[in-house]
Amino acid sequence: MSTNILVTGGAGYIGSHTCKQLKAAGYTPVTFDNMVYGHEWAVKWGPLVKGDIQDRAALDAAFAKYAPAAVIHFAAYTYVGESVEDPGKYYRNNVYGTVNLLEAMRDHNCGNIIFSSTCATYGVPETMPMTEQLPQRPINPYGWTKLMIEQVLRDFEHAHGIKHMALRYFNAAGADPDGEIGEDHDPETHLIPLTVLAGLGRRGPIKIFGQDYPTPDGTAIRDYIHVTDLADAHVLGLGVLLDGGESRMINLGTGHGASVREVVDAVGRSLGSPVPAENAPRRAGDPPMLVADATRAKTELSWTPRYTNLDDIVGTACRWHKAHHGE
Repeated sequence: MSTNILVTGGAGYIGSHTCKQLKAAGYTPVTFDNMVYGHEWAVKWGPLVKGDIQDRAALDAAFAKYAPAAVIHFAAYTYVGESVEDPGKYYRNNVYGTVNLLEAMRDHNCGNIIFSSTCATYGVPETMPMTEQLPQRPINPYGWTKLMIEQVLRDFEHAHGIKHMALRYFNAAGADPDGEIGEDHDPETHLIPLTVLAGLGRRGPIKIFGQDYPTPDGTAIRDYIHVTDLADAHVLGLGVLLDGGESRMINLGTGHGASVREVVDAVGRSLGSPVPAENAPRRAGDPPMLVADATRAKTELSWTPRYTNLDDIVGTACRWHKAHHGE
């Protein structure tokens, strides 16, 4: 009988890819999702429990039925702009919801949690590449909710012995290489799917925000990590905790950056024709460069990303979107 793992937000983009990797590793992923942003078609590798992390009775029922050995926690609102406009929604769901989840874990003797954190906890970094030791100074409510949760995790470990691993991701990208699941947000805000949709003619030209950054081509640079590699890191982290490993915070990125212009060009190569693009002013709060120092992930999780070539990452996204939209 395989070990049950409760995956909050498992019907979403990164959650569903992680469920696939969990199943391949011999676990049974139990998706717990309120389906606000999740998709039923993305839940293929274990049971689906429709519930909200703010609903303690729903959590209790899921823990009582499935007795998970650990939780992988993705359930969060993640739109930076919306978090600025409606911070209450973000603090209520992300922070209060996580406290609710941890109290349910405490009461059901579930002692391990992998948490989906973010490089947004660092704010505008002082040095590059970014290590886990950088000061954490978020510049928006979304980033603050994730940083607060990291502190909540430490406090719950001190009080209740719940071990945690906070994985601070950089830019999740791409789609399942087998084409079973992919990225489908509404609204969509991520560069690669927006660029693919522009290239397929399903939306207007992609906007390139800022052409005067201190980077080789003047556009902002980000560390794009393939979603399957992200999922692998969660499964490896889970193994570390279940084997009695200590709590820790770990960056997840490739250690290599790609500019906005390079991404747009890569999508054009994959689709076979240039993507319509137009220049736009910089957006407030966008740092010129965000690239991970992923040394700790390699040494402590034995994790090495399989997808490090931008064309390969973008190619998986293009194939999935073409199939998903019937191109």
